[in-house]
Amino acid sequence: LRLVAILKAILEGEKAAVLKRDRHLPLSFHRRQEELKFSLGLQRLQHRVREIQALRDGPSDHPRSSSTASRDLQMKAEAKALESDLPTLILEAVKELEAAKQQVLKRIQIWKRQQQLAGNGALFEENLAPLQKRCESLVEVYFQLHQQVMAASAELGAELLPRLLERFNEVLSSLVKR
Repeated sequence: LRLVAILKAILEGEKAAVLKRDRHLPLSFHRRQEELKFSLGLQRLQHRVREIQALRDGPSDHPRSSSTASRDLQMKAEAKALESDLPTLILEAVKELEAAKQQVLKRIQIWKRQQQLAGNGALFEENLAPLQKRCESLVEVYFQLHQQVMAASAELGAELLPRLLERFNEVLSSLVKR
């Protein structure tokens, strides 16, 4: 009986440590937090794509005052500065795309693990709609960003473009394979 009492005390101590570490947050909270994190990252990525599009379109959308030459010079200087920012902005967008891809792949891995555990009797939510929506949203942004990169290929140069295309191919192939 002493042995049972000692083991019970040890297990209760471990249970308390686990609950303290997880701070009593339900699994649904963690899942919702992950979903919000992904949607925020996706929105940030969509914003980057719009920024790239705006940079590529340039200041030609601004109303021009033909009477002032200084205004034209200022606009040309802004356009030159924006052109130099384009590769940096594209690289940041690709990095965010890869981070979003990692989140999707992590969620796919969790789903696969839950499916395996369901074979042992664990609860399993078979609804693939949220996961499918994530994948479709990411691929949609992927193609928008890819289109912007291809349209800006002249500004990116012969050295950066192949590396970007390779990163794009890796993102798409890893999503398809998993």
